[in-house]
Amino acid sequence: MSRKPFIAGNWKLNNTIAEAEELIQALLPRVGAVEDVDVVVAPSYLSLAAVVDSARGSAVQVYAQNMHEKDSGAFTGEVSAPMLTEIDVHGVILGHSERRQFFGETDRALQLKVPRALEAGLIPILCVGETEEEREQGDTERRLRHQVQEGLEKVPVERLHEVVVAYEPVWAIGTGLSATAEQAQETCGFVRALVQGFDKEAGNAVRVLYGGSLKPENAAEILSQPDIDGALVGGASLDAESFAAIVEAARG
Repeated sequence: MSRKPFIAGNWKLNNTIAEAEELIQALLPRVGAVEDVDVVVAPSYLSLAAVVDSARGSAVQVYAQNMHEKDSGAFTGEVSAPMLTEIDVHGVILGHSERRQFFGETDRALQLKVPRALEAGLIPILCVGETEEEREQGDTERRLRHQVQEGLEKVPVERLHEVVVAYEPVWAIGTGLSATAEQAQETCGFVRALVQGFDKEAGNAVRVLYGGSLKPENAAEILSQPDIDGALVGGASLDAESFAAIVEAARG
């Protein structure tokens, strides 16, 4: 099955509004007209509206880095799906390992967030991955099985293929370490098999990304693997040239 490559840049807690504008303006001449890869950037909440406006009319889509499952209520510091769709945000990253590690994000919360994003018209990127300790103890598959099955449990079968799943080995995020192409392929293949456990056709169609110290230097080898449809890029997405080189690698 042919799956359109998907490259997302997670800007994390970086860039003022002015800096975000500067970065998107540097990116647009390089990737703004790319049609054969879905190109996504995920700025901080405060920069979302400005980046959406700058990218309007280009092929670049803008995602948020998180959202709450409720539309409104007494949830200080949170942002809801209607708030994101109002400013024309296209999708949302959910369950990033940093959200899990530092802010107590649970699989149970993601079970509600993923279908809510879809209902609102947002494409969810569900992030899954194991820690170094879990990998060393041989717990990678058990951990991924739990995360994928919990995160997708309440998604209607007919919409499963719309979810993007990002496998990010926690031990490779921001460390400079990266899974080998063989490790990344093996684990992304396992993630795809888990989605196929819900529905074979959806598992074949769902896009699985790799995330974890991906750089222009290792992008082509990792992105050429049969079960890897793209990447969730961290540090390298903050440099227009590096991010554009990764998008180019995804074009094959």
